[in-house]
Amino acid sequence: MKTDDKLSMRIIRKIAFVSIVFVCIFAIGVMAAKSEVNSVTIIFADDCETTVMTAKTLVADILAENHIILEADERVYPDFDSNLDLTKTITITKATEERKVIAEEVESISTEEILGKYITVTEKIITEQIEIPYETITKDVSSSGTETKNKVLQEGENGIKEIKYKVQYQNEEEKSREMISETVIKEPVPKIIQISTKVVARSSVSRNSSANIAASVQGKTPSVVTLNTSAYCAASCGGNTRTASGAPASSWHTVAAGRGYPAGTVIYIPYFANKPNGGWFVVQDTGGAITNNHLDIWMNSMSECLSFGRRNLECHIYR
Repeated sequence: MKTDDKLSMRIIRKIAFVSIVFVCIFAIGVMAAKSEVNSVTIIFADDCETTVMTAKTLVADILAENHIILEADERVYPDFDSNLDLTKTITITKATEERKVIAEEVESISTEEILGKYITVTEKIITEQIEIPYETITKDVSSSGTETKNKVLQEGENGIKEIKYKVQYQNEEEKSREMISETVIKEPVPKIIQISTKVVARSSVSRNSSANIAASVQGKTPSVVTLNTSAYCAASCGGNTRTASGAPASSWHTVAAGRGYPAGTVIYIPYFANKPNGGWFVVQDTGGAITNNHLDIWMNSMSECLSFGRRNLECHIYR
């Protein structure tokens, strides 16, 4: 009987031992399951890095566990109170450095979306000053009966006006401009020219003389323009001296002009006031290269044409 009791006690003890071992193994498995160990990369401000194994997920706990203390000018990402993100990376940077943005996050945003978030629209009031061109006024004093020479009585002077605009900028690029006011600060001063069509008669006066030309426009007020002026002659026209009007070309009389100046138009050019014609010309010719801004003067020879060249001259047009 005693032998049977001893045998029973041994069996009970073995069962109890096995049960205790099973419970311990189960508890350890549960703890292991709850405490997953992760491989975490820590990148320091000097670009050095280390990899640690930890079961912790809070950034502050991981740093403390590895005895890592930040300096006053250092920052950590993710911050202390954050749990590890999917990258399982902790980055420590200096406060002056820009935190690197994860490539996957940038690639998911288009350029248009990024620019759209940072459009800046501003409005400014801008003031500009521009010149007001002066006019040229001519006074014909030939009827006064005096021997007055052509001269400038008053020099012209441009005026000034001030214009205010409201300008809208988008990201510093001008997008629109609206004028809100215009004020004349200084009135222009006209240029006044005194001209005399009175010409002393020469011993022989032909029908094309300067005296006759001047007399034909006496009392008329000309328009004053600046024309680009050149010269031509028989040699430059292949020996032809017949003009488009049918009249023969003659020096110090014939000019070729654009369609805006029909044949018979009288033109006075002050630059030639001391020449044989006193500066008076008649439009008798045209040309394929002659425009309303161009004037061609007939001269006797090619050497005269080359010597004259091309000049911008003030012209008084009598229509």
